[in-house]
Amino acid sequence: MRGTALVVSYSHRNTRCQGRCERGCVMVGSRNAGRVGRYGLAWEFEFRVWELRGQGLSIEEIASTVEKSATWVSRIISRRGGMPPRRIPPGSRARKGQHLTISDREAILAGLAAGYSMRTIAASLGVSPSTISREVARNRDRRLVGAGVDYSPARAQLKAVHRRHRTRPCKLATNARLRDWVQEKLSQQRWSPKLIALMLVEEFPDDVSMRVSHETIYQALYVQAKGGLRRELTTYLRTRRKQRKSRSSTERRGRISDMVNIADRPFDPDDRSVPGHWEGDEIIGKDHKSALVTVVERQTRYAVIIRLPDGHGPEPVARVIAERFGEFPTRMRKSLTWDQGVEMGQHKQITAATKMDVYFCDPHSPWQRGTNENTNGLIRGFFPKGTDFRDVTDEEVAHVEYLINTRPRPTLELQTPADMFEKLLMR
Repeated sequence: MRGTALVVSYSHRNTRCQGRCERGCVMVGSRNAGRVGRYGLAWEFEFRVWELRGQGLSIEEIASTVEKSATWVSRIISRRGGMPPRRIPPGSRARKGQHLTISDREAILAGLAAGYSMRTIAASLGVSPSTISREVARNRDRRLVGAGVDYSPARAQLKAVHRRHRTRPCKLATNARLRDWVQEKLSQQRWSPKLIALMLVEEFPDDVSMRVSHETIYQALYVQAKGGLRRELTTYLRTRRKQRKSRSSTERRGRISDMVNIADRPFDPDDRSVPGHWEGDEIIGKDHKSALVTVVERQTRYAVIIRLPDGHGPEPVARVIAERFGEFPTRMRKSLTWDQGVEMGQHKQITAATKMDVYFCDPHSPWQRGTNENTNGLIRGFFPKGTDFRDVTDEEVAHVEYLINTRPRPTLELQTPADMFEKLLMR
């Protein structure tokens, strides 16, 4: 194979060798040989787009880097619902079986042009001879018969990728009963796709047709080519985003006197064996005029939600926490963990009224009160950003609190926070 050079045309009109030249080169491909469209050699451009996207570049910056239009880049990202594809390194056998890569196919062409047998080519690539013979037989290009070798690697790669994309229809598109059940839980119960996937097993233990993964639900929502679910159902997800992307958090900061750091808390962050330890924060309303105080018990995930329609400074926050937590027994009021927001300026008054020790997270560390962060995400599903809580009634807030506390949780083995909290109160 070493004696023959391979020249592949990508239709850029810059290939100098034509056919078999005097230097022994073999010209492969024909008009538009390299232009294999969205499923062909353009995948390298797509992977480069996702690589740059992962580095935080904007669509305009990516377009400039790959020398494509911003519209083209936006279309690539939108087509996959904002989620990058899984990359298979060139020349690898990452897929099950003996799938050939474009490099393999170019090597096959070079071997055929040099006069090597199918068995020799197969041995050099580490595949069976039947793989090579089938590959050559089903990818002959009649337009290349006069060139001596009628096998086209570019055409073969295009056909192979097309075959891989001819997947079966999405299960949610073909199973109406399953689709209706999923849509009901998304729109009416506000369940997450992961919870839906788990509850299907609980509700239909003997019906394997009522099974779907949470990733399939996300794909059906965000990649409309998959079919099955209407895109508008994404408004019932917690984020309400049009495309999937990583979560990020921003935390406001203030200076509070006599803070006790979370490092001095008398239990390990992963220890939830003792009830009565809470995490809290505020959800700010439109124009920072109103807010919700949200406090979550770490062991049971039981949530307390209190509306503050007229200001959300230290005084009203301390007042409503003292009033609400006065309803709970002392054994359920051990500690409260908060961020360093100025609304907790009267933490000493809270401790005096409730007997709860107050601990403060490190700056820019929302994961230190992750239970509360997760619950706030659930609450945002009912009250999206921009909600004016002056226009929301206490009854509406109580209803959302009820829905969240009666929602089965995978972390609780599908028990509800309300049931677990009630059992603790009855001890």
